[in-house]
Amino acid sequence: MTWAVWAPLITPFLAVPAARRLAAALPPRPAALLLVAAAGILACLSGAALALLAGAAVLRLPVVASLGHLSVPLLERVAPAAVPVGVVAAMAAGAVAVAVARVLHGHRAARARVARELAGHSRAGDLTVLPDEGADAYALPGRPGGVVVTAGMLRGLDADERAVLLAHERAHLTGRHHLLLLLARLAACVHPALRGLREPLAFQVERWADEAAAAAVGDRRLAARAVARAALAASAAPAGRLRPAGALPAAAGPVPRRVAALLAAPPLARGSFARARSVSAVLLACLLLSGAAAAEATTDLHEDIESAQAGSAAPAGP
Repeated sequence: MTWAVWAPLITPFLAVPAARRLAAALPPRPAALLLVAAAGILACLSGAALALLAGAAVLRLPVVASLGHLSVPLLERVAPAAVPVGVVAAMAAGAVAVAVARVLHGHRAARARVARELAGHSRAGDLTVLPDEGADAYALPGRPGGVVVTAGMLRGLDADERAVLLAHERAHLTGRHHLLLLLARLAACVHPALRGLREPLAFQVERWADEAAAAAVGDRRLAARAVARAALAASAAPAGRLRPAGALPAAAGPVPRRVAALLAAPPLARGSFARARSVSAVLLACLLLSGAAAAEATTDLHEDIESAQAGSAAPAGP
């Protein structure tokens, strides 16, 4: 294989800053979807590169070479460093698999705990009100999921602000934001650079829910006030109360930025279209380069296998 196999492992370091800058210039919903799509594509291509590197080393194992009728000396001449590089790649791929399994197991366990944690509380539709005096509210995905809010939070807001709060949390559930965040966590297991997309994604899903709540009540200033007052109430609540894993709290993220965004014009109206286009070009170039390189590396490995099989079938010289 040529240098192409390394491109999917290098391009995330360039693509992640470009994706972050582009997301900052977009409205929340397309920004969040862009970040998740970039994370997923880059993670898949990086994983493919690790698999190709590890596969090149596996082909040199005597048992595999015998089953595939491959000439190991010919493979060694084509890529003499394939074995040590492949061993490192296989170890990295194993670590990725373990990390992904742990994240998925934790996600399933969290969903199982949701049912137990809400079993003792009465529900009104998708709303569960906890008798706690501390102010808190969060969207809880799963079955049974819904919106959970404490009595302390309800007392801290007026009727209009409570409507914003509930609309915000329901937007998290409708948008399946917990799945977007889960996909970003899984992608970050594959390549360390992709961890840089988790924080902006978390911010954008909060902004997505803020905008949905503002549209539901028809008043952006009311939505901004409700977000600020809910955050202040939650910050004044006694420490020590734990939310269930996977909950999406109302006061998450940088609240001042969220409030300022609600009070400002939509992102593209105040941003630079020229800058958005240039950053889009950089991100698209990184994705295309990574995809093309992975395809070329796959073709190279296939050609190496065919050459090694032909070399093994050729009669030995006198």
